[in-house]
Amino acid sequence: MWKLAVVTMFGLGVVGISSSDTLAADAGSGKAVYEKSCVSCHGANGKGNAVMAKALGEKGLNIVGKDTQAKKDADLLKVIVEGAGKMPAQKSLSKDEQKQVLGHVRSLAK
Repeated sequence: MWKLAVVTMFGLGVVGISSSDTLAADAGSGKAVYEKSCVSCHGANGKGNAVMAKALGEKGLNIVGKDTQAKKDADLLKVIVEGAGKMPAQKSLSKDEQKQVLGHVRSLAK
C-alpha cells in the first residue's frame, strides 16, 4: 500500500513539474512573438509605450495591471485574436503562438 502511495505522489510531482515546464516554455516562446507583434504598443515590460499611448489616445496599453491580470485566459486570448478598441486583431497567430503570447503576458506581471 505504501508503495502505491509513493508512486502516486511521485507521479503527481512529475505532472506538476511538467505543467510548470510547459507554462515556462510558453512564456519563453511567447516572448519572441510578443516582441514582434505587441511590444511597440505594450512595451517590453507590458506597462505600455507612453509615446504610442499618446499617439493613439489609448490608456489601456498597460497589460500587467490588475484589470488585465484579473481576466480569464479565454478572455485575453479573445482580445489577442480579435483585437479590442484600437488594438488590431492578431488572427495570423497559430493557436500555439496565441497561448505562448498569453503565457508571456502572464509572466510579465510576476
